[in-house]
Amino acid sequence: DPDRKTEVVLLACGSFNPITNMHLRLFELARDYFHETGKYKVIKGIISPVGDAYKKKGLISANHRVTMAKLATKDSDWVEVDDWESCQSEWLETLKVLRYHHQKLLSAGVSNSLQDAIPITKLGRKRKQEPNRHEPVKKKNQSPAVKSVPQVKLLCGSDMLESFGIPNLWKLEDITEIVEKHGLVCISRAGNNVQKFIYESDILWRHKNNIHLVEEWIPNDISSTKIRRALRRGQSIRYLVPDGVRAYIERKALYSAESEGRHAGLLLAPLQKHASEP
Repeated sequence: DPDRKTEVVLLACGSFNPITNMHLRLFELARDYFHETGKYKVIKGIISPVGDAYKKKGLISANHRVTMAKLATKDSDWVEVDDWESCQSEWLETLKVLRYHHQKLLSAGVSNSLQDAIPITKLGRKRKQEPNRHEPVKKKNQSPAVKSVPQVKLLCGSDMLESFGIPNLWKLEDITEIVEKHGLVCISRAGNNVQKFIYESDILWRHKNNIHLVEEWIPNDISSTKIRRALRRGQSIRYLVPDGVRAYIERKALYSAESEGRHAGLLLAPLQKHASEP
């Protein structure tokens, strides 16, 4: 069916320390981009905060970061928070998080198809069809499980894409599998030279049709680092983060000079892991 749109799930991994309006904008920009192509339908956005074992300087505990992300998305009808990654006792490569969510959609898709396969006569009554559900007419011999699984694409800012170039931060085979099997959606400032970065990388260039570059024409320079700095200095962060997040940070007095010093001098988990590998 040429009119059938490919379903996409957007996955954002990161510290979200704290989550800001910029993080939420990334999802909106990416969804607009996909819908404007006419070929895709974004069905879900997932925010997956990194676990505490990541050991990044200034990283506060995952339960606070997950709670803030949930407060930030409580009014969204399509972006949700998943705490699976943050609950792991050790740090996980981003690829493993992608695989997990892909697998989860796969098994959900299979169980849906099995339900579809249940005959609709049940105690002589027709099974009530769920509203708004037009089941495509099944072609002969088509197994019910053929239903295409949504693609999980990694949503990132240009800084994450450029971090692919930092030695030992990413494994080459991980980058390859991410762009080959899943795909990247990279939101970049208008005029930011992400194209040049892709051009200069053989792996990214080879899979460039699986890297979606989305231009951000309304610059939004809010970063978690800047938010934490303002908080340390007792300055207002209103209108930079969702109000529920701001209230939570104030109530719990989350960011301070002391919290910023956490993990100082420690090696980031991926650098430690990849440096110790032969």
